[in-house]
Amino acid sequence: MFRPPSVMTGRPRAAALLLTVGAVMASSLTLVGAPSAAAADTLLSQGRPATASTQEGGFTASAAVDGDLTGTRWASEWRDPQWIQVDLGRQANLSRAVLTWEAAYGKAYTIQASDNGTDWRTLKTVTQGDGGTDDLALSGSGRYVRMLGTERAGGYGYSLWEFQVYGDTDTTTPPPGGAVKVTGSQGAWQLQVGGQPYTVKGLTWGPSVADAPKYLPDVRSMGVNTIRTWGTDGSTKPLLDSAQANGLRIVNGFWLQPGGGPGSGGCANYVTDTTYKNTMLTEIAKWVDAYKSHPATLMWNVGNESVLGLQNCYSGTELEAQRNAYTSFVNDVAKKIHTIDPDHPVTSTDAWTGAWPYYKRNAPDLDLYSMNSYGDICNVQKDWVAGGYTKPYLITEGGPAGEWEVPDDVNGVPDEPTDVAKAEGYTKAWDCVTGHRGVALGATLFHYGTEYDFGGVWFNLLPGDKKRLSYYAVKKAYGGNTAGDNTPPVITNMAVSPASAAPAGREFTVRADVRDPEGDPLTYKILLSGNYATGDKGLVEAKWRSTGNGTFAVTAPEKLGVWKVYVQAEDGRGNAGIETKSVKVVPPPVAGTNVALNKPTTASSYQKEYGDCPCAPGRATDGNTATRWASDWSDPQWIQVDLGARTDIRRLQLHWDPAYAKSYEVQVSDDGTTWRSVYSTTTGNGDVDALEVAATARHVRLHLTARGTGWGYSLHDFGVYS
Repeated sequence: MFRPPSVMTGRPRAAALLLTVGAVMASSLTLVGAPSAAAADTLLSQGRPATASTQEGGFTASAAVDGDLTGTRWASEWRDPQWIQVDLGRQANLSRAVLTWEAAYGKAYTIQASDNGTDWRTLKTVTQGDGGTDDLALSGSGRYVRMLGTERAGGYGYSLWEFQVYGDTDTTTPPPGGAVKVTGSQGAWQLQVGGQPYTVKGLTWGPSVADAPKYLPDVRSMGVNTIRTWGTDGSTKPLLDSAQANGLRIVNGFWLQPGGGPGSGGCANYVTDTTYKNTMLTEIAKWVDAYKSHPATLMWNVGNESVLGLQNCYSGTELEAQRNAYTSFVNDVAKKIHTIDPDHPVTSTDAWTGAWPYYKRNAPDLDLYSMNSYGDICNVQKDWVAGGYTKPYLITEGGPAGEWEVPDDVNGVPDEPTDVAKAEGYTKAWDCVTGHRGVALGATLFHYGTEYDFGGVWFNLLPGDKKRLSYYAVKKAYGGNTAGDNTPPVITNMAVSPASAAPAGREFTVRADVRDPEGDPLTYKILLSGNYATGDKGLVEAKWRSTGNGTFAVTAPEKLGVWKVYVQAEDGRGNAGIETKSVKVVPPPVAGTNVALNKPTTASSYQKEYGDCPCAPGRATDGNTATRWASDWSDPQWIQVDLGARTDIRRLQLHWDPAYAKSYEVQVSDDGTTWRSVYSTTTGNGDVDALEVAATARHVRLHLTARGTGWGYSLHDFGVYS
């Protein structure tokens, strides 16, 4: 997995799938008596702007933050749920919330925080409130704080004399100052910042630079101290500034061709293309000079998976020459960076430990190596020992098994791990990194991303801004404060039926066991991705209906092929559980007898040699949807079947290969010479055409006049039904 600017792509590489067993965290509640603010607490809410979901009469939200403990109050309408929130004016570290209830109190409610007043996270949950004064210890940060009431104690609404929020508005924790160095000796290395040990607890960065102020406080709350980028240029400074404001450091990346491993990144010739190398050296030097003194800069990372990716451009002895030339160029870049910035280390990332011998031989000026490793991450230590390497390393991407590492499912596509397995993958990844003491200097795990598509669901900690089990697994591994966290729904035992024969446009069944650790009410979505059928990685909501007990009737797409179907359960608290299986969409069954089956079939032309051909006409009427007839690449063409006698015809089903007809006629004949038209279209779109006709004839012909693609015409099945 890799990310050049604004791109996410996967690529195949061999590795073992590693799964472990992890735990689901639950929230906690502490209720104590009268308020007694600690010396370090500051009352932040008094006099600040307050709003509420509703108010009763003149009892406004502002009355609950005016400092009058028994004289003024907020009161809501007499129904659930209700909320009151206060804008503290700036981001704050939150320590306590004190709620002084009037007689109409909340039996069940949560205290939530938000950075923007829209996206909320739960800091505390109360389920057995008894009125009076609730003094709640909080751990978290936010600008906005609200009480969300979900169950009233009586028939009235909610009413608060005072809603007090305590904390500290000095949330800026600057990164540790001073030079960054790799120190120590063989097997006892250490990354130091300003002379102090620094273990990289990182994530790769997905949101836009503009969204850094929105997301980086959350990143910091996870216990993260570092984020990694793939590109550094003029747009980088706002991200560095936001990282500094949140006490984070950045591994600044530089993209080199062919970045990202197999299948992507373009091709450069490192043996002969001095223009490209000089251009990149000048560009990299420019941005190193620009950001070398920025307090958020941790190190420089030159290239991403290019030693592996060169196999996409070259082979044999030329591939070896290019790999040696590439790593030699990386060394030139490292030397140049060191002359400009002696205070930050230089590394280079690849996606297989087989790249390390090239760096060992050709790039002695690198301070450390870096590796992207997912399901195979626990074998990195073994390969480092076996290779006799004398530099430490950083894991720059890692986590659960990727699509290139897992076995295929019944439909021949990668079998995506469950949410539980992915969370376990992150836990084990971090255990293996920290287990290689004195060598592995930490990790930037993949991926703090919000993209909501095929790749986003597979890899992101919060696709569509919904937090997954993996988010909380990383938070726990990095020592983030998990007290009071409300965790996602857990989905198990998802199954699709029929998995390999869902009729196009008709219903198939999805079932799953779903539970929520906190018992939150859940809402559902059923989504589809055509990644394997159409190449579109986006998610679209399916037409579906619940049939009870975790079972759903889902309408299959009209487009044939293998689709991914997703069950998403949301708890209303910013969390989601998502599970996915594949389903193969096939032509729907047709009532009646296929009178064209194995009957003599002829055509204007057919392809004798191309791909899976010969593709003779009879292959369209042999009853085998894996075979096909294919014509020459020209218009018009025809294919016809002799039924052997005059036969009543009621319908046709045409199962097109991707090379379909946009315009065609269905013609019938009694003698094979004189034809009459019984159906025509100019808007064919491929896949399956189910045509209702009413005719009696011996011969049936498709007269094909306009192709839908640049290829010829191709049919897997030409079915004629009585």
